[in-house]
Parts: sequence; structure tokens; C-alpha cells
Amino acid sequence: MQATSYTYDPETRGGSVLLDDGTPVEFDAAAFDAGGLLLLRPGQRVRIEGEGEGAALRITLVTLQTF
Repeated sequence: MQATSYTYDPETRGGSVLLDDGTPVEFDAAAFDAGGLLLLRPGQRVRIEGEGEGAALRITLVTLQTF
């Protein structure tokens, strides 16, 4: 699934993304670390993987979207 980076805190390595419908979803350090990223800037296009749906969606991986 694709999303747009919304917030990122380099100290906690957590943040949030906006799904394409505008829904914000938070991610934790484990999801950030699973993607192997070093930094994430607001507005970057990302690929996410998660478990659950809707309000129960939990992001398990955040990585940059490449074309």
C-alpha cells in the first residue's frame, strides 16, 4: 500500500503517514527499522505494509516508494 509521510521524529523513529484517502496512521520505531531507512521527510512517498484494516490498521513496515 502507498502513503505519504506526514510526521517523523528522529529521536523515537516513529511518526505517521497519510493514506491516499487522507487518513492519518501512526507507525512505531519497529516499523521504521524494518524498512531500513535512516531518515524520513514529510511529503515523501512511502510504501507501507500493515496488519488489520480501518481504525485497527497497524503499520509493520515503512520504506520509500521507488518507481
